[in-house]
Amino acid sequence: MKLEICANSFQSALHAEEAGAHRIELCSELQLGGITPSYGVLKLVAENINIPSFVLIRPRSGDFNFSPIEYKIMKENILLCKELGFSGIVSGVLNSDNTIHVERTKALIELSRPLSFTFHRAFDITPDPYKAIEQLIDLGVDRVLTSGQKNTAEEGLVLLKDLHEKYGDKITILAGSGINANNVELFKEIGLTEVHTSATKK
Repeated sequence: MKLEICANSFQSALHAEEAGAHRIELCSELQLGGITPSYGVLKLVAENINIPSFVLIRPRSGDFNFSPIEYKIMKENILLCKELGFSGIVSGVLNSDNTIHVERTKALIELSRPLSFTFHRAFDITPDPYKAIEQLIDLGVDRVLTSGQKNTAEEGLVLLKDLHEKYGDKITILAGSGINANNVELFKEIGLTEVHTSATKK
């Protein structure tokens, strides 16, 4: 099982690599749900971390229905991450009713290529997870980070298992939220191949 660790600083990215993470999701302001890190953090991680690193592209906390300027900033940050040599992008856009904004998400995916693209936990507030995941598959999303639409992934096990069984051959279900050494076996048991957790602060 692959372990992705969310790192909110250069130091936590180093700790994640030393701890044996297979991949890093790099963000800042984790207490706000995560936003795009500064250029300085991006550059240091790109130059010094050897495992694959994906960058969260989210211009602010709050909802996922972004203004035209915020959306433009997201696209510029994707181009920057490609230039710096990152392995993947973690992002996504919703409409005001929390359905997937297909047109904008498609444009972000196309701009990201050839990098890997993960749709982030905005998925967890979509009103119909089955319709949403089918849209993401049609768009070519590589994986979706989700807690199974619950506060923690352990609480969301039923939906996580169902999504994996129905769609796991088309999209990777990356379980995240509250995953630790005490419960990770639960996710292996339902067949998931990747889990996401946060780096401890040091």
